[in-house]
Amino acid sequence: MTFFTYEITEFVDLYIVLILAYAILIMSSYLILAHLSTKELRNYLKRNSFIDYEVLLSSEFAPKLSLIAPAYNEGFTIEENVKSLLSLNYNNYQVIVVNDGSKDNSMEILAKTYDLVLTDLIIDAKIETKEIKGVYKSRNAAYKKLIVVDKENGGKADALNVGLNIAEHPYVVCIDVDCILDKDSLLKLAKPFLESHEKRIIATGGVVRIANQCVIKNGRLIEVNVPNVMLSRIQVLEYLRAFLLGRMAWGRLDGLLLISGAFGAFDKEIAILSGGYSTKTVGEDMELIVRMRRYMLERKLSYTVSYIPDPLCWTEAPEDFKIFKKQRSRWMRGTIETLSIHRKMFLNPKYKLLGMLSVPYWTLFEFLAPAIEFIGLVITVLFIIFGLINWHFFFLLALFVYTFAILFSVIALFSEEKTYHKYPKQTDFFKLLMAAFIEPLYFHPLAVYAALVGYKEKIMGTKGWGEMTRKGFTKK
Repeated sequence: MTFFTYEITEFVDLYIVLILAYAILIMSSYLILAHLSTKELRNYLKRNSFIDYEVLLSSEFAPKLSLIAPAYNEGFTIEENVKSLLSLNYNNYQVIVVNDGSKDNSMEILAKTYDLVLTDLIIDAKIETKEIKGVYKSRNAAYKKLIVVDKENGGKADALNVGLNIAEHPYVVCIDVDCILDKDSLLKLAKPFLESHEKRIIATGGVVRIANQCVIKNGRLIEVNVPNVMLSRIQVLEYLRAFLLGRMAWGRLDGLLLISGAFGAFDKEIAILSGGYSTKTVGEDMELIVRMRRYMLERKLSYTVSYIPDPLCWTEAPEDFKIFKKQRSRWMRGTIETLSIHRKMFLNPKYKLLGMLSVPYWTLFEFLAPAIEFIGLVITVLFIIFGLINWHFFFLLALFVYTFAILFSVIALFSEEKTYHKYPKQTDFFKLLMAAFIEPLYFHPLAVYAALVGYKEKIMGTKGWGEMTRKGFTKK
């Protein structure tokens, strides 16, 4: 054996060990998180199974909430969505819709549907934002909770900061205007703030579900269906894994780094003291949570971030790859930007569990995972070309990874069936089960590719969200 051949053999052996180690590490972490999530979910359901949320409606202690919904080119869904926000089962709340310089007819629809008139409301701008063109209220008493702000385009973060400046109440609920909320969403989201005693709750979030092919009437979800398009159907599974088997565990550990921008509640005072939403990142939802937590830790203030497993919010998922790629590449850019801004926290004991576990986990398994997978694929292809591949090992590893991916989706699916059972039709269950077998071969490669595009966009200095075309919800 020549020295060169020996070196190649050593490299192949090292590669196999590293691939196995990474696969075992990431799969073990998923199983641990799933175990913690299952325990926490069981405890949550036990604690809340007999709670009458209607009592909160008449309670003088019910937290006062301001809902902030930024809107950009949402003409297809904005009428139904604002109706949904105005018809929630809660008393002490206001709805602030911020039209972020839409180029479509969003503002015209709002003005006509809700009979809006210009007001002379004075805004105490604690956070600097783009210019506000006008603040509108409705002449119809039925819509007295509604405030509509028309402003120059500045991006979602800038629109949310306008909402923070205008919000009258101590807690703000930031929501994507293309979402539909369950009627009791605010009651469940407000409960942790009401129960907090020892630690100040600075934020809380709930589960987001996919609304494609669901039936919406007058802003209410009246029929849940599994999406017809495979791309969005698989995202149902993805969301189940992320929320029921992921964030539930991080919430139990008090190491949650992300509350979905689609639906989350925040302590307005801490959000403003932390500087509001950053306009320097497209991952403003994740970055704000990390910055608020960092603010509290650096000042040694007692706090926590709560998480609710109830499916509170329903959103439209991309149905074609072009829109999906834009969404996921933006998510990757947001992750990179947040981890870069707060890189000081990485393995820093000053930031406790966040610095020693949460940030390293996101770095290794969220930020670096697509790059590691792509590099592994390239090396494997080179091994095949040069005849260095151990086919027996290759097929065993591929089968192991494929089986685990299906197993993890099935665990998420059965967790949903045993808890909230939002898909009561037997055919829907089998559609999702079949999607679990297709996902590793179809959806996962697309997600990795979109993440790689996110890397490229970040390197090239791409800014902004990009156009996210909506198809609207099904009406009965």
